[in-house]
Amino acid sequence: MKNAMKNKKMIICYIVFGISVIVFFFSLYHIVVWYNDNKATNRLILELQDIVKIKDTNKTITTEVLDTTKYYDEDLLSVDFTNLLDKNEEVVGWIEVPYTNINYPFVQHSNNTFYLNHSFDKSYNGAGWVYLDYRNKMDLADTNTIIYAHGRVDGTMFGSLKNVLDEEWIGKDKHIIKVSTLSYNYLFEIFSAYHIKTTNDYLVTNFSNTIEYQGFIDKITSRSMIDFGTEVTTENRILTLSTCYNNREKVVVHGKLVKQEKRY
Repeated sequence: MKNAMKNKKMIICYIVFGISVIVFFFSLYHIVVWYNDNKATNRLILELQDIVKIKDTNKTITTEVLDTTKYYDEDLLSVDFTNLLDKNEEVVGWIEVPYTNINYPFVQHSNNTFYLNHSFDKSYNGAGWVYLDYRNKMDLADTNTIIYAHGRVDGTMFGSLKNVLDEEWIGKDKHIIKVSTLSYNYLFEIFSAYHIKTTNDYLVTNFSNTIEYQGFIDKITSRSMIDFGTEVTTENRILTLSTCYNNREKVVVHGKLVKQEKRY
């Protein structure tokens, strides 16, 4: 009986040890993959930032101030997409959020899944890339334009978007998003920022009527963890940035269009 009990304990020990070894190598594998994905992503970011030509522009013939705002005199971002289009024909714009790491080209595929695990050069990469919702127009002409990216813990992609919830970011002098597309340069004023349990109720691109749209504006404005003191009406177009906050929540930032410039 004692030998049987001893053998049973030994078997349990072997099983536990075997499981531990499997878990260890499984975790090690994912750490290596994560590290290699980060390395490839950072290398590509540096390459793209090196080849792109970006300039500030303001008060051209086609500049329109669409909303009275304290940012009316802020420069717009204008990007030469020639070299970027040579690398990926699906590039549609460039996005910059001051006081974060977000300063990247963004792309658009025929679905919202491809760039979850493919990089800008379309190579397989778990870090993914920044991408425009496949339902949205390339010139951001929809009522609500949505841009996604992973919230990487190393701060790449939209990993630094959560900065907008920090007191240090809130104390900065610019709560804006700059976007340059193939046809327009845009300036958005941030009016709502929050994290929320994963839902898709803010991922609506267009609305049937102004009543429906006003309800949407009220909902996303009331969620904001920060009082930006910015009025939004149904006359405004919205830009929405969405990423993961953790496994169960999203970080969401909304801005209203206050200034635009036609490029061509």
